[in-house]
Amino acid sequence: MKKLVAGILTGVLALSLAACGKSEEKLVIGAANTPHAEILEKAEPLLEKEGIKLEIERYQDFVLPNKDLANKDLDANFFQHVPYLELQNKQNGYDFVNVGGVHVEPIGIYSKKYKKLEDLPEGATILLSNSVSDHGRMLSLLEAKGLITLKEGVDKTAAEIKDITKNPKNLKFDANTAPEMLVQMYKNDEGDAVLINSNFAIDAGISPGKDAIALEDKESDYVNVIVVRKEDENNEKIKKLVKVLHSKEIQDYILKEWNGDIVPVSE
Repeated sequence: MKKLVAGILTGVLALSLAACGKSEEKLVIGAANTPHAEILEKAEPLLEKEGIKLEIERYQDFVLPNKDLANKDLDANFFQHVPYLELQNKQNGYDFVNVGGVHVEPIGIYSKKYKKLEDLPEGATILLSNSVSDHGRMLSLLEAKGLITLKEGVDKTAAEIKDITKNPKNLKFDANTAPEMLVQMYKNDEGDAVLINSNFAIDAGISPGKDAIALEDKESDYVNVIVVRKEDENNEKIKKLVKVLHSKEIQDYILKEWNGDIVPVSE
């Protein structure tokens, strides 16, 4: 009888430990609403097969996800591109690393007043994000479309408004709006043109491919990445997450769901 009871207790203990072990395979990741959190939701069942329960925390801004990662409230986050990550590390002393790119969100120029860039008048007001890490990207797009010229030799990813050397139409630049508020400025018909990150545009029901009067080249350096603390760079759960996000199923989902407005990458 004692052996039987001991055996039962051993079995119960083993099951309890197994259950505890399983619950410990939770991965908490902070993400922007669109498309980041939606992509992660699609990845959830695939990760479950790998023994990992994905818990997604949604964010509406570009500051808190990194603060919460630094405070260890998150295991990883997914909302930012590489230049923004590098700037955040430099400005805040974060020791974060990029463990894998997932997609590119081509940035767009939108206008309620004009249907083509060429129609922008002399002295038109262009609204930009107040996030300095976005300026290089936005100004590079304006340069690529022939509206401005940037200082020769300047690092395009770090370019600022002061680096503009030629501005034939004497465009005025207003960089006082938070990135997430640019959609509302566009809807309110503020300014003559507004540059908006695609995640905010799509989240508001705006299609970059259809609604933008100009769109960034899809061969962009601004890949949205999975970010973790340096100490977790080789964490097996993180590696499994990245592997799933690079899978054909997820890559195909991104292409189909956003009709090319969001472009998957697998590096």
